[in-house]
Amino acid sequence: MSFLKTRAVYREIPIYLCIMDQVEIFKALSNKTRLQILNWLKDPEGNFPDQEQYGFSNGVCVGQIQKKAGLTQSTVSEYLSVLQRAGLVKSTRVGQWTYYQRNEEAFIALSQFLKTDI
Repeated sequence: MSFLKTRAVYREIPIYLCIMDQVEIFKALSNKTRLQILNWLKDPEGNFPDQEQYGFSNGVCVGQIQKKAGLTQSTVSEYLSVLQRAGLVKSTRVGQWTYYQRNEEAFIALSQFLKTDI
């Protein structure tokens, strides 16, 4: 499977090592709010203008995502955790803050998988 040969990495283990990881990706994509978060992260400057003064080099602060989603911090954190476990987002910790950004390599690999294997 060409999808299994990608270089996207989650922690120290390549994300697309087995069919189970593919199932996790599709589970992560099966929630409307998680899809919306991924869509927002595609254009962070346009969707999170309150963070512009701090920049977007590390991604978007979880607090900004929570504010835009209008959900509790724990719910948003769980959604982001699901997306991260699936390899669809990356996180960066800066002090007490956690920032998230899309893992574009994973989306390229997913697109290729859909074109060639499904």
